[in-house]
Amino acid sequence: MAKVFTPENEKIIRVKASELHAHGNAEYVVSIGTEIWEDAPHRVLKVQMSYGGKISGRRSPSYPIGTDDYKRVIQAMEKLMAEEDEE
Repeated sequence: MAKVFTPENEKIIRVKASELHAHGNAEYVVSIGTEIWEDAPHRVLKVQMSYGGKISGRRSPSYPIGTDDYKRVIQAMEKLMAEEDEE
């Protein structure tokens, strides 16, 4: 089970969530970093929710139907992974 995630500073993209999320102050935070799985670190691609600038660690991302939220998150994921492939 994952215990701790540490994003790499230069590998974070914040995607504004649609207005359906928390009165417009929500973002999806897409990042690459290290997560501890069963006492071993692994590099991962992660999507988290942020409200008012603070990451909500226990809230899974949700993508409202009828918005383009998931498309914009996928674009951010693809951008980070393309940059990863260039390294």
